[in-house]
Amino acid sequence: MTLNTLTDFTYHNADEKRREISGGDMVTNGDVGYLDAEGYLFLNDRKRDMVISGGVNIYRAEIEAVLHNMPGVHDCAVFGIPDDEFGEALAAAVQPSAGVNLEADAVRGYLREHLAGYKVPRVVTFHEALPREDTGKIFKRRLREPYWAKAGRKIHEPVGLSCATAKRWESEDRF
Repeated sequence: MTLNTLTDFTYHNADEKRREISGGDMVTNGDVGYLDAEGYLFLNDRKRDMVISGGVNIYRAEIEAVLHNMPGVHDCAVFGIPDDEFGEALAAAVQPSAGVNLEADAVRGYLREHLAGYKVPRVVTFHEALPREDTGKIFKRRLREPYWAKAGRKIHEPVGLSCATAKRWESEDRF
């Protein structure tokens, strides 16, 4: 297969989506990562799953990895929800292990021990089971949509932040 046959596709009735993933002759699936000093590639997340809060890029996969190590957590999903002040805030949907009772403050406390403060979700909800796609992947859209609908906004609809808001956010020891 040649490079051209890989890049000659488009999304049905959504040419703008195709343009978003294209860079000349190259196509990206949206993975975000970096190469370390030894040349190893580390993938942080997908660009579309990145949460932007107060102008800071937050990779939800990092938070999920820490949550998966918390005793009593069977599964979890972290995602962005609307926030009038910062554009987006973090939310975590947690499926506790069978017979375990977790509290939101305990989850946030555990995360604070392992992550910077700005990566700790403001909202933590608990679920008997997380919604899944036919492929078995967590259906994050179903978890996110109610928050965005309640705010009357579409997912990732831009919200302007004032300089005063950004400076106050930085001073709240979120780093």
